[in-house]
Amino acid sequence: MDAVSATTLLQSLAAFAVAGVISLVLTPLAIRAALRLGVLDRPGEHKSHSTPTPYLGGVAIVVAVTLAIVLAAVVRGEELATLTQLLGLLGIALTMALTGLVDDLRGLPVALRFGLQFAAALGLWALGIRVELTGVLALDLGITVVWTVGITNALNLLDNMDGLSASTATIASLWFGVIALVNGQVLVGALAFAVAGAAAGFLRDNRPPARIYMGDAGSLFLGVMLAALGMQLSLGRDWLITAAVPVLILTVPVLDTLLVTVARIRHGISPFQGGRDHTSHRLVRVGLPVPVAVGLIAIASLAHGWVALLVFRIDTTSAVLLLGLTALFDLFFFALLAKVPVYDNSRGRDLFIGERERRRDA
Repeated sequence: MDAVSATTLLQSLAAFAVAGVISLVLTPLAIRAALRLGVLDRPGEHKSHSTPTPYLGGVAIVVAVTLAIVLAAVVRGEELATLTQLLGLLGIALTMALTGLVDDLRGLPVALRFGLQFAAALGLWALGIRVELTGVLALDLGITVVWTVGITNALNLLDNMDGLSASTATIASLWFGVIALVNGQVLVGALAFAVAGAAAGFLRDNRPPARIYMGDAGSLFLGVMLAALGMQLSLGRDWLITAAVPVLILTVPVLDTLLVTVARIRHGISPFQGGRDHTSHRLVRVGLPVPVAVGLIAIASLAHGWVALLVFRIDTTSAVLLLGLTALFDLFFFALLAKVPVYDNSRGRDLFIGERERRRDA
């Protein structure tokens, strides 16, 4: 846990800048290509936008991260084993991006999507990017699969409002990068900063009102990269702290997914369908403008990342107390959000309120 050297910090900032510039340049090109090809996210039953919007933004993010981190690894002169693992990770993430792109364009069965995500988790395990908490091979493998598939889908589900998924990915990646650098994991830090730069560059055209969406191609790519970053942190602490740090950094997408899943099951709605019942929609439902709702969620992500850094740096007893306090706050706000009315039971079945109003207006 030595102080971060100036050279290491500059290399990570360079990865952030290179990825950010590439993303800034490519995103407007992706907008033009999507408009020309008709690759548009059109308004639908459970979507909040009212006009067709291009959604090839994920391609810009993928290219930006890939070019930036490969360049960083080559400049640093990484060993063959490290390069092999890095290229393997990028290959798996690119496969997820391709899966998302096909799903954007043609649609894929849920079972096939989950099957490919399960295969991605096994691929990460084979590369040595894995959870090693219990020392029991089968149990650690199961946790690796649940973490990878869960975070990948959580980022995908979080992509439900202008700028939300990109801002969350930017903040989470920056926290992963900071903790990795403090921990002496230079390449992991550079990778995290590259992901953050690409997502931040994309935000220029994705912030409210969005000119382009990242689509499943971008959200699945970012999801698997964040899952991998969480598993790559070698903190050298006891199992509780090791597990808590990545979970804290990704608390926002984890809690949003949990909120939606629990609420839908309680109301007899499939967790796999689209809907306007996410954290962001609930905040808008109580009267907050979209930019304010997205901003509040970004602040929550920043705060949880700060807590993660503190938990990593302080003694175990203090860390446990801080984790307990954070969990109480999260449980309180989770309960408040769960009470926001987003379903309509007035006709003997559950409909999303936004959909009911749309049908009434029609």
